[in-house]
Amino acid sequence: MGHSNLHFQLRPYGKYYISSLHQVLTWKPPNRENGRVIRVKIINGTPKIKEKIQQYANVWTEYANLSFVFVPDADAEIRVRCDNSGQSWSRVGTDCLATPLSLQTMNLGWLTDTTSDEEFSRVITHEFGHAIGCIHEHQSPAGGIPWDRQAVYKHYMGSQGWSAEQVNINIFNLYSRTTTQFSDFDPDSIMVYSVPAALTINQNYSTPWNTHLSETDKAFISEIYP
Repeated sequence: MGHSNLHFQLRPYGKYYISSLHQVLTWKPPNRENGRVIRVKIINGTPKIKEKIQQYANVWTEYANLSFVFVPDADAEIRVRCDNSGQSWSRVGTDCLATPLSLQTMNLGWLTDTTSDEEFSRVITHEFGHAIGCIHEHQSPAGGIPWDRQAVYKHYMGSQGWSAEQVNINIFNLYSRTTTQFSDFDPDSIMVYSVPAALTINQNYSTPWNTHLSETDKAFISEIYP
């Protein structure tokens, strides 16, 4: 598990707060005893999708001293839009506050009423991880993933329509060892992308799409939001 503002086409803002395990751009609570309350507006979506967003967003609150309140307020800190764009993304942590109120801070780009619970869990938990400050685990300085770079460019340019720059931002760019405190790479983290063997050198390394918080995820977020 880790952190960065660089997710899909987004660019970095704000200040980094560093923990002993990972880096996060965290929502600082007004007082530690009560934790931080973050308002979430679900802009659109079917009743079922809205229910699933609330269900899987709140997985984080079982381990973090913060809470989500789902509201109709246009100025909610997190604003979620659902569409069929094929792209799901989120601003990271308090970067949400730099987003104009007319725009969403999170996009869920392929969820429907027929989506499986495992996919709801995977996508929503991952994106709300970004929203509370977590970054992509596969970009940890400790990752050491043996990428086949040309295969990766071809895959993401074809499947996501990404540019080479977007592939670099979302896949290859690692966080600095000199400015990041980090633990061993956690292949079970909800924040890691799947690594197909076909995208690695010699095709002998892979990680799955994880659908639930790992034990390290739980321990980390408990430490960041005590």
